[in-house]
Amino acid sequence: MQIKGTVTKDGKWWLIEFPLLNAMTQGRTRKEALAMGADWVESDINREDFSATVSYEGDDIVSLTCNDDKALLALVLRRLREQSGLSLVQAGKRLGSDSPNAYGRYEQGKASPTITKLNELVQAVAPGKELTLSI
Repeated sequence: MQIKGTVTKDGKWWLIEFPLLNAMTQGRTRKEALAMGADWVESDINREDFSATVSYEGDDIVSLTCNDDKALLALVLRRLREQSGLSLVQAGKRLGSDSPNAYGRYEQGKASPTITKLNELVQAVAPGKELTLSI
């Protein structure tokens, strides 16, 4: 799994941004900013065995990859829910359940959604956003 982002120079700083994760970090050099982007994801997931890499693709594009796609997808779902200001219970209700586990088990990486279910999860917390896949 790969998440695309941008890298831009802003004065003395290089900024790395991942809009899908609502995340931005910076460094004094582009290389340092790439390392800070990976460190941010690793810190947010906070698992000893998890590692992330942010690579410069060219044309101000960066990509985030990791050694555990399930954990990264769980982070995406959590960040989407947080951006919407919803609790786990509210997200579950939008899925048609009163249980926080309806959404939470995917957000915690305890379950892997099918493509159809992933689209339902995204629509529950970010109505109108379209799930886009690319290879």
